[in-house]
Amino acid sequence: MIYLKTEDEIELLRQANLLVSATLAEIAKVIRPGVTTNQLDTLAETFIRDHGAEPIFKGFPNPYGSDFPASICASVNEVVVHGIPNDVPLKEGDIVSVDCGAKLNGFCGDSCYTFAVGEISEEAKRLLSVTKDALYKAIAVANAGGRLGDIGHAVQSHCEAQGYGVVREFVGHGIGHEMHEDPQVPNYGKEGSGVQLKNGMCIAIEPMITQGSRELRMLPDRWGVVTRDRKLAAHFEHTIAIHNGKADILSSFDTIEEIERQRH
Repeated sequence: MIYLKTEDEIELLRQANLLVSATLAEIAKVIRPGVTTNQLDTLAETFIRDHGAEPIFKGFPNPYGSDFPASICASVNEVVVHGIPNDVPLKEGDIVSVDCGAKLNGFCGDSCYTFAVGEISEEAKRLLSVTKDALYKAIAVANAGGRLGDIGHAVQSHCEAQGYGVVREFVGHGIGHEMHEDPQVPNYGKEGSGVQLKNGMCIAIEPMITQGSRELRMLPDRWGVVTRDRKLAAHFEHTIAIHNGKADILSSFDTIEEIERQRH
């Protein structure tokens, strides 16, 4: 069942999502060669709890194995999604998708950003650029009266035209009191198909795009998923509300992008 949010609930969702965005900005300040993803996880959990919220990824149940052990997902290079943080130092040229979620005042925030570690290859830069562009193209068509298929088609058509793979097995989702609510929001589809978008609908749109084949393989930890051909993957995510007929982005990349501009 899709739960449409009130004006007040949308504002509470905005607060939670802006906290997640601020957490990712804290990560942007420190991410560099030599830093470990465990260090990023500790920073994120501390920041979230210091602001009166709880990390909603930590302890998230897995029907195939143990609960998720960390507060962020840190997916490096060929890891598409759900990478478990570890003590392996990041290297110059790596890319790392940091997915973060927090619950504040009973509502959830969820966002992801793929970071460059030091100087990355032109091929990696292009993958990140196309994936982020796909996110905004999807948001641009998320209007009241439209359909979920419009969102998926926007991502799929943009990325496949650039020669990239579009992950099918993992999708965006509704969000509210729970991190995962109805409806599912695929990154592929046909224009004019699927559930109609309505004012008050709050969803996380999150293109997961591969440099080569879209075929995946699960890691032995039963969380991380990698590209079968071991080529790079990128992942960007915003939470939005359909508000006054169009998409209202509740999360933000502004501070992250300013930090990246200053660094590069």
